[in-house]
Amino acid sequence: MTFRPLHDRVLVRRVEAEEKTAGGIIIPDTAKEKPQEGEVISVGSGSKAEDGTVTPLDVKAGDRILFGKWSGTEVRLNGEDLLIMKESDILGIVG
Repeated sequence: MTFRPLHDRVLVRRVEAEEKTAGGIIIPDTAKEKPQEGEVISVGSGSKAEDGTVTPLDVKAGDRILFGKWSGTEVRLNGEDLLIMKESDILGIVG
């Protein structure tokens, strides 16, 4: 199954969080927070203005991004947990 988000929405795969702290302490699964970093899988065509012009998104598939803790809607596609969020929920691109 293929999936393409509509308008200004973006499909994101979370990047797994570190298993250890900088000091070497292993973090158990129950204490881990969900990562706020991800990889863009696909993007919509862009936001549409009232006059019908479409503004393309600043992110593209393959970009590594940071997003807010409560951003997006979790979905399961092809057995994989992904997020769908608006471009405005993205804080920035990690370069």
